[in-house]
Amino acid sequence: MARDRSGRSTPAVPGLAHGYGLLEHDVVSRRTRRVLGVVVAIIGVATVVGIALLWPPRPDTSGANRLGLVSDVHAAEVEGVTRGPCRGTTESDGVTCDRVRVRLLAGPDAGERRTLEFPRSPTTPAFVTGDELVLSYQPDAQPRFQYDFSDRQRRTPLLVLVGVFVLAVVALARIRGLLALVGLVASIAVLLVFLVPALLAGTDPVLVAVVSSSAIAFLTLFLAHGFRSMTLVALLGTLVALALTIGLAWLFTALTELSGYVSEEAFLVQVGSTGLDVRGLVLAGMVIGALGALDDMTVTQAAAVAELRVADPTMSRRDLRRAGLRIGRDHVASTVNTLALAYAGAALPLLLLFVLSAQSLGTVANSEVVASEIVRTLVGSIGLVAAVPVTTWLATRVVAEPVTESGRQERPAPAAGAPTLWAEPLAPVPAAAPPVEWPDVPLTRTVPQPVAPDPPVPPGTTPEAWAAEAAPAPDDDESRFWES
Repeated sequence: MARDRSGRSTPAVPGLAHGYGLLEHDVVSRRTRRVLGVVVAIIGVATVVGIALLWPPRPDTSGANRLGLVSDVHAAEVEGVTRGPCRGTTESDGVTCDRVRVRLLAGPDAGERRTLEFPRSPTTPAFVTGDELVLSYQPDAQPRFQYDFSDRQRRTPLLVLVGVFVLAVVALARIRGLLALVGLVASIAVLLVFLVPALLAGTDPVLVAVVSSSAIAFLTLFLAHGFRSMTLVALLGTLVALALTIGLAWLFTALTELSGYVSEEAFLVQVGSTGLDVRGLVLAGMVIGALGALDDMTVTQAAAVAELRVADPTMSRRDLRRAGLRIGRDHVASTVNTLALAYAGAALPLLLLFVLSAQSLGTVANSEVVASEIVRTLVGSIGLVAAVPVTTWLATRVVAEPVTESGRQERPAPAAGAPTLWAEPLAPVPAAAPPVEWPDVPLTRTVPQPVAPDPPVPPGTTPEAWAAEAAPAPDDDESRFWES
């Protein structure tokens, strides 16, 4: 007999292995594990086949080259900053420029000096000696215009931040955190190597989103949580919720007639890549944006159901599902605004611009740039909500049967004449041995000691007088104490 967290005695579940860490409770029968493994293997093979069939060719950058969107970049260091009239003007014109002298650190002209001019304005970047810059290089331009300012060099602080992040994750989660970081790198590789080139090649965005999200889910879940039964449940729940998310994203992208041309980057990408479906780019962004939160939701639900089964093996499937849904409701309530705040934070400058325009809320929401974010947020949130009942139902169907007080696992009786799935009944758990009853005997006993016979009474003396004479004399110290 075992005891649950409330102190009640409950029968032990046969074969229940209690491990350490997330999703390590083996509460699934061997037959169910095999079925889960076959289903997940079929989905995995389909994902690999989909990647092979949709594998994109090398992106064509000729259009971007014609527009001057592709250029080499080289590092440079600021050696000095002066201020004076811009080139081609005089002091009387009142046009002042910052002249930044830089030394090239890489490229065909490494070691040489160049001077860059920046007209003075509120948006002019401020440079000091020692700043590292990134300069774009156009070899076909005139020598004085070959190098132009592209951006600041941020490599060092970014590497420091990445190092702090990796140390924090590994220090807390150890090997599990390290594997999660490997999964993160693998997810980024799927996006850069497969999804983006496939979209640029004009491949169907729905198929690309389905295959990419499935591959990312496989990599992140199995690397972070291992090949366990509850991981398989979380994966299936993630894929079902993703299918719903993709369907809603496709439907409402069409109903709201989102074109995808909401930024300058979208126009440039469309011009640079003639086969790109910009609307498909919006759809793929919705799916990938919701995938990370879906993983978190499904893993939590599967782990919660497994923990509930371990805590109380006698709980029926119905009560187990209800308890899991209660946990899921709390999780949904705490994460319902996760995607909304993430997208709102990314679009904060845009929100400020709309506030300054003094337009009504309905007018602002109707604009495509805001409507696309609304659709993105709500579609992802609906997918999160749907993941809770789906994963909870799957988890309650695959965990072990509830155990009765007699030690037998419950299962519904088959209908008359219906074939049974079980070849033989499950053997009952052997009852614990009764306690040993010991006889009620004292823990100690008195051992009789031999008694010396009394000396004979001398003749002419009474027994009383002889006893008084034979009695030991009182201790001298005690006698002196009482006499004093």
